Amino acid sequence: MPNQLVECIPNFSEGRRQDVVDAIHNAIQAVPNIHVLDQHSDHDHNRTVITFVGPPNAVADAAFAGMAKAAELIDLDHHRGEHPRIGATDVVPFVPISGTTQDDCIALARSVAERAANELGLPIYLYEAAATRPDRVNLENIRRGEYEELKEAIQTDAERAPDFGPAELGPAGATVIGVRAPLIAYNVYLTTEDVGIAKKIARAIRHSSGGLRFVKSIGLLVDGRAQVSMNLTDFTKTPIARVVETIRREAERYGVGIHHSELVGLAPQASLIDAARWYLQMDQFEPDQILETRLFEAREEAGDSSETFLDRLASGNPTPGGGSAAAHVGATAAALVAMVARLTAGKKKYAVVEERMKQVVEQAEALRADLSLAVERDAAAFDAFMAALKLPKGTEEEKASRAAAIETATHGAAAVPLGVARMTIEVLKLAAEMAETGNTNAASDAGAGAAMATAAFEAAGLNVRINALGANDQSAVTMWLNELKGLETEQADLEQRVQAALKKRAGL
Repeated sequence: MPNQLVECIPNFSEGRRQDVVDAIHNAIQAVPNIHVLDQHSDHDHNRTVITFVGPPNAVADAAFAGMAKAAELIDLDHHRGEHPRIGATDVVPFVPISGTTQDDCIALARSVAERAANELGLPIYLYEAAATRPDRVNLENIRRGEYEELKEAIQTDAERAPDFGPAELGPAGATVIGVRAPLIAYNVYLTTEDVGIAKKIARAIRHSSGGLRFVKSIGLLVDGRAQVSMNLTDFTKTPIARVVETIRREAERYGVGIHHSELVGLAPQASLIDAARWYLQMDQFEPDQILETRLFEAREEAGDSSETFLDRLASGNPTPGGGSAAAHVGATAAALVAMVARLTAGKKKYAVVEERMKQVVEQAEALRADLSLAVERDAAAFDAFMAALKLPKGTEEEKASRAAAIETATHGAAAVPLGVARMTIEVLKLAAEMAETGNTNAASDAGAGAAMATAAFEAAGLNVRINALGANDQSAVTMWLNELKGLETEQADLEQRVQAALKKRAGL
């Protein structure tokens, strides 16, 4: 199964105050395993779009972190911009990329919506594939009248009540969260400042006004030029080139032309290949004729990829270290458990455990994702400890502050491997079950998963103990070590289960 990746493209109602944009960006980027791919800010729209990807749980945390920072720093009562909006974080779409489905992302969207409503007090609406009502599939319906109109309507009109959160707007407004296919945000600037022409053209190409399918558009005045601002929701059905040519023909009716165009954020490579085919009339053109595509494929075949976790582990740097390695091995163990469950599900011989195998796959994959996140979290915890050691200690006040920071960092450095120890026990439970009831042909894989889970558990325990030696809070230390001792007893029992099952079913 490919790595699970989800894309998130939140739109924030700020494009002028760089310090605010940076703070939101940093809040997102700080979440482990998150990769920010693009950031686009527009002064006239007063809006910023940030594109990032990562494992589902990490993406959910990053989306929430961005929303929390935006709610803290953006006041819609003092916000003005060309682009329609109802919230500091206006819209948060999730897009399945690999190893995830639309249903996975719908569950993710709902979990983020509920968390934002409960912890941030934001009214949340669900749209597109996550919508709870047909009239909320389209974003325009939810955003009708913008923040200013919604302030009253949300309290007086039951049809405008949110899906989650209070029926009342604060200065951070409301947020729309959903799941959609890859979308292309594309703007065309005209050779005129007459925004009326842009609005007429937008009406002509907009699907809801009788125009092109899968095109949403509005006319704006940006940088002193009329702009046709668009969202192309399915470029495979309505390609970019067709939309641009339609705009060109409509513009000629009013004696103007296209000055230039811009892409907001990222676009699928296939959409640009389609445009090349259209304009260059290369009907036989294929994606693998692109030099960089062939080079990338050749590097993949040769195994020449970017630095791996093992490269980083062997680098001589203090992080990642043993704690991260424990989490990495634990994730590998969970992956083996998931493999055995998948090799069991769907086989007539194991029909009686079919449903249970599906559950095991879900549980193992969740543990694999969490343990993968712990790889970076452990490294971050150690980095925080090292940073605390470097704090100044010239005065008594500085010494006290440094000591408190070291103690806090020590607790954090112990908490991560203790969490890994807990998770590896859960992996070991599943491995024992797979050894007992899984596909006999994969019994050795269940045993290998159990062995790796045990190794991960023992390595995590070493990291808990070494951090316990440096902690001053002995009540906390006692609690850590007592929990670890209980987990060790459980681990020994599970290991016996695994060995007994392997001897009985596979003669190993």
